[in-house]
Amino acid sequence: MRFISLAGERPGAPKSTPKSTLKNRLHSMLNTLAATATLLALASLGATQLNAQGCILARSPEQSGLPLAEGGTLEPGHFQLTIGERHQYSYQHYVGDVYQEYRAQAGTQVQNKINLLTANVTYQWTPRVSFEVDVPYLFATRKSQNSPIKYSSVGIGDTIIGVSSWIRNPQHALHNNFSVGLGLLMPTGNDDVQNTTNTNTTGVGAPVEVTAPVDYSIQPGNGGWGLVMQWMGYQRIGKSLTFYTDGDYIATQGGTNGIQRGATLSTTTPLENYVAISDQYLFEGGLAFPVKQVKGLGATFSLRDEGVPADNLFPNSNDGFRRPGFAVTAGPAAQYNRRADLFTAGVYKAVHRDRTSSYPDQVYGTHGDAAFAQYVWLASWTHRF
Repeated sequence: MRFISLAGERPGAPKSTPKSTLKNRLHSMLNTLAATATLLALASLGATQLNAQGCILARSPEQSGLPLAEGGTLEPGHFQLTIGERHQYSYQHYVGDVYQEYRAQAGTQVQNKINLLTANVTYQWTPRVSFEVDVPYLFATRKSQNSPIKYSSVGIGDTIIGVSSWIRNPQHALHNNFSVGLGLLMPTGNDDVQNTTNTNTTGVGAPVEVTAPVDYSIQPGNGGWGLVMQWMGYQRIGKSLTFYTDGDYIATQGGTNGIQRGATLSTTTPLENYVAISDQYLFEGGLAFPVKQVKGLGATFSLRDEGVPADNLFPNSNDGFRRPGFAVTAGPAAQYNRRADLFTAGVYKAVHRDRTSSYPDQVYGTHGDAAFAQYVWLASWTHRF
C-alpha cells in the first residue's frame, strides 16, 4: 500500500532532472489533493450504521469507501477496518417543524441517549470494485422527564453487506470521480428487546412489575430486510478545495415486524398496533481541504439530511407505527492521517428538524411528535492492511 506524502513527493521516488522533478511534484500534488478530499469525505461519512434522531430512527450506513487523505484509494488486495462511534442526546420535541416548547415547560420531554459503535471491513477487489461488511452495536437508553423509569437496550444491530464500484478508474481520476453501490440489509439485530420495570412509581405499596418491549427508537434491529442503494463522489475545485457528496437510501420490505407496541391492541387506531418496517435515507454534501500547516491534517464542512419517509419506496404496506421525519445538520469535521491509520472527529448542529405525518396519521387525522437531537457527534479510527 502506498501513501502519498503531503509534501507532494512520493516516498522513495527516484531523483531526476529539475524539469522532471517539477513535473513529478505537480502530478504528486494533484494526487494528494484528490486523495485528501476523498478521504475527508470518508471521514465525514464516519463508520456508523444507525443514524437516529431520537424518536426518528434511520438505519443508513455511514459509508467508508471514499479515498480521502494521504492514503488515497485502497489498493487491490488490501483491507480497511473502520471503528466508528456516534453519540447523540435527543430531547427536543417537534410536530412538523414546530418546536413543542410546552413539553420542556411541563417536564414531559422524552430523552433518548444513543451511543453506537460500528465495525466496517472493506476489501478492495480491483482498483474500482470493493466489498464491505458493516456491523453496528448499540447502547441506548430512553426515559421521560416526569418518570423515574428508564428503559435501555444493548445489542448488535442490522448488518449490511455490499459492493461498490467507481465509475472511473481511481488511479487515473485525479480531479473527479463517482461511485455507486448496492447492498443488502439483513435483520441480524434484535427488534424485540424487552425490559422489566416497576410501574408503581408512588413509592407506596408493592412493586408492580411489567415486562414489555422498549420503544422501537432504541431497538437494535428493525425486523426486516432492505435493499441498500448508495453513492459518493468528489470534484476538485481550484488548487486545494474539493466538493464531495455521498448518500444512501435503504428500501425495506415494508409492512410491520410483528412487535406489538402496547399491552393491549387498540380498536381506535389499529394501524398503529405494530411497529412498521420503514425506509431510511442519508444525503450529505460538503467541502474538504487540507490544513497545510500540519502534515496529515485535513478538514471538512458538510450539510447532512437524514431521516425516515412516511411512505416506503416499494409498493408494499405502509401500515404500522413509525415516526417519519428528517433532520438537517451542519458542521465541521477534522481528520488526521498517520501511516496506515486515519482518525476523524466531527460535530454537527441541527439547523432544521421536521416530524412529518405518517400514513396512520393521515388516515386518523392526527399528527404525532418526535424528539430530536440538537447535536450529533461522530468519531472514527481507520486502519489499512
